[in-house]
Amino acid sequence: MKKILFSLAGLASLIACSDGDLQIETIDFNSVAVESCDSPVTTSTTLLFKVNESEALILELQTGVLDNGVVGETITTESSVSSQSSLIYRIFSDGITSSYFCDAIPPATPTVLEEIEAQDGMVIIETTANEDNTSFVHTISLSGISFVNEAGERITNLAVDEFGDVTTVIPTETEETN
Repeated sequence: MKKILFSLAGLASLIACSDGDLQIETIDFNSVAVESCDSPVTTSTTLLFKVNESEALILELQTGVLDNGVVGETITTESSVSSQSSLIYRIFSDGITSSYFCDAIPPATPTVLEEIEAQDGMVIIETTANEDNTSFVHTISLSGISFVNEAGERITNLAVDEFGDVTTVIPTETEETN
């Protein structure tokens, strides 16, 4: 009798296993630092990303949206997701590092298991000079982000409202004239 029960339990677990479809229950990158291939980040930087082991959240900004503005003022710029900027969530077959995005030729492994591009939302960037006026801090927030997978399912448990901060250096007078 025990053999039959074990056989039925084994069969039930095989039937219950996924056919390979990934089920994404949550996207949470709030505690992960923003990275870029540009060092230092400049106002012409357009690719920012967050890596969380085998997951990545990739933000491709429209050109010129990182604006240094004027020392002493706070400026806010916005960019529409899907029409001006893009936000992509990827799941990889194994852990990745920033070199995956920064190498001239991306590595063949790990492979992308699933990629979902945000359909809607806004990128909001608030820019202020730091206390000693040597750099600008760009606080990047996401609002109304909507990820929809290939099956038409909306990912509702989304914790990516605060993308993070990036800093750009204020050019010196000699750098501005060259």
